[in-house]
Amino acid sequence: MTAFPFAGVNLAITTPFDAQGKIDFARFEHLLEVYIAAGVQGFVLSSGTGMHVYLSKDESKELIAFGAKVIAGRARIIAQASALLVDEVVERTRHARDCGADGVMVLPPFFEGPTDDQGIIDFYTSVAAAGLPVIGYNVPQAVGVEITPALFRQLSQIPNFVSVKDSSGDLAAQASLMRTGLPTMNGADPLVPYALYAGAAGLIWGGANLAPKTCVALVKAASEHRWDDAREIWKALEPVMSLIWQGDYVQSVYAGAEIMGYGAGHPRRPLARLAADKVDALRVALAPLSEEMR
Repeated sequence: MTAFPFAGVNLAITTPFDAQGKIDFARFEHLLEVYIAAGVQGFVLSSGTGMHVYLSKDESKELIAFGAKVIAGRARIIAQASALLVDEVVERTRHARDCGADGVMVLPPFFEGPTDDQGIIDFYTSVAAAGLPVIGYNVPQAVGVEITPALFRQLSQIPNFVSVKDSSGDLAAQASLMRTGLPTMNGADPLVPYALYAGAAGLIWGGANLAPKTCVALVKAASEHRWDDAREIWKALEPVMSLIWQGDYVQSVYAGAEIMGYGAGHPRRPLARLAADKVDALRVALAPLSEEMR
């Protein structure tokens, strides 16, 4: 994992909102400092967990610029640059580059975009020309486009295309991407230890908002091949990582982070705060992680 520039935990950090639904930059700075102190090695700014789709282009760019200034080289920065228009993706990528980001994460064309391999290759070729390492994003259940092993091999020929984050939730499908020998990143929370054992190059992890110290400890144990230790750490993490993956993911991460003392306010509309019974279930699942709060 050490040769890959985005190894370890890359936290898909929540975007804090105030009572009026505006980005709370003071709280965002506080969270970044707390997560850096916890040992987080990289951040995905304007992540899906951070409600990228519900931020305006200007808000996303301001968030990335602010976050990069706070981080100031103390951790890696991946900026999500996904958008419907390729020219906008290129614009966002250039902005991230100018802010000092180390890479961008970009969904393939979605919402009636091209689904043929060549169309996707052309899209990522345009993005990669903007001058930052590009991480593709495989989440076929959400966008209707699958990055297959064959497509991954073709994409890897594009200068600056460095990896694919797989959030399919299908370990067998992720393993098939790994078998290409190309750096594959896991983005499915319940698969973390299995993906690490199978050879994932790095993690983009939204659930790590809830328990960053424990998540960092798990990855450290795995990187040192201390699999018995990793298994014990995972026993505490597994209940909540499986629960949040079952539905209402973003709302669950926001609610769970609040419970654990890493609060970012409530999700922005149209997402509602998590239902009370689900919050109760989260509290139960988080109980084994009580040491995280000390």
